[in-house]
Amino acid sequence: MTLEVSIIVPDRVFWKDTAKEIILPTLTGQMGVLTNHIPLLTGLDTGLILVKKPSSNDWIYLVVMGGFALVNNNKVTILVNEAELGSEINFEEAESTFLSSKLALENVSDGKKKIEMSSQFKKARARFV
Repeated sequence: MTLEVSIIVPDRVFWKDTAKEIILPTLTGQMGVLTNHIPLLTGLDTGLILVKKPSSNDWIYLVVMGGFALVNNNKVTILVNEAELGSEINFEEAESTFLSSKLALENVSDGKKKIEMSSQFKKARARFV
């Protein structure tokens, strides 16, 4: 038995496939979902979604920028603001963005600007890891 996974961004279905296992970046830490999981609605943080394909032990990595996940009857529906396949991320660009956002976060002192820089840093870290 498998999970039916759908990742939806505001304007389209970003990714849809089956999975043996999925790991979600919830607001309280990572959470794994296997078949026959209890019904659940959870908030998602900016981070990585890991999806294990049913036909192999390969993992697919997807970067998401906050949202929600609904688990019900072996279906996982994920609504997020932004999503990106890990295989499509340019490593050098992601590293550069990560380092510059880390430096900017370390050097900001204004409260509102610090929250904005923290959000940019989390996104850059998710894309770089």
